[in-house]
Amino acid sequence: MADTADTTDVKPHIDQTMTEPSAPPSPDAKPHSTPPPNDSKAALAARMARFKTLQAAKESGKRATERSVREATDRDERRARLTKLTDLHEKAAYKLLKTDDPDFERKRNWDYTVAESESWDKRQAKKARSRDGVAFADFRAEANKVYKRQVRQMTKVDMEAYAVEKADKLQRQVTAGVLTLVETDAGDVYTVDKLGRVNTPADETYNHDHRPSKEAVDRLVGDLDKGERQRLKAKAARGGIDDDAGDVTYINQKNKLFNEKLARFYNKYTSEIRESFERGTAI
Repeated sequence: MADTADTTDVKPHIDQTMTEPSAPPSPDAKPHSTPPPNDSKAALAARMARFKTLQAAKESGKRATERSVREATDRDERRARLTKLTDLHEKAAYKLLKTDDPDFERKRNWDYTVAESESWDKRQAKKARSRDGVAFADFRAEANKVYKRQVRQMTKVDMEAYAVEKADKLQRQVTAGVLTLVETDAGDVYTVDKLGRVNTPADETYNHDHRPSKEAVDRLVGDLDKGERQRLKAKAARGGIDDDAGDVTYINQKNKLFNEKLARFYNKYTSEIRESFERGTAI
């Protein structure tokens, strides 16, 4: 009974506590924001709208790029057609003038000087010789063409370095007594050799002590590499195959083709014999 009384006394207190009205909210307190249920749908709609905007921008950029490429192609084609029409017009006008006036060529040459005319004739003659010399004549002519091409491809001579080297050589020969140093009344100084040549180094015996510069060695190596590349390129153009691949069982290209033909027909019959020879067990 004592336990029941205690429980009865406590219960009204609990009910009173639970039913007691809460204090009014403070005016400074911020109300808790509860996300509405359609926020996710709005975010999804915003993302879809942005995606569609990006797709539209991509399509417009693609169309603009295609249009610019098409315009550039059309512009190049129009320029080519215009150039062709201009050339045709000039040729037709030249033919008409030449037909109407028999002295057209002579009158046209009035606009050129004698030096320009001679230079033009030399250029045309040189072109004709080059055109005629393209075909193979003999190995001497080929070597001459290679030599001339290499001379044309040589770099410009350093005249300052040449002058310094020549002055050093003249000074060395004057000191050795090979050349005679002469001074004029005007104060000019020059050298004279036994043959009466002025400022000309005397011929010396080459004693194999000359060391070329690094630039000269690099030019030589580059020229050799270029010749090797040209040789391999010409060989590939002729249909040549690398001779270093595999065993060399031929003496020339024709013999190589013949051996390959034999191998296609008879390798299946002679493979065992060849393997026995390689092992050293042939009977």
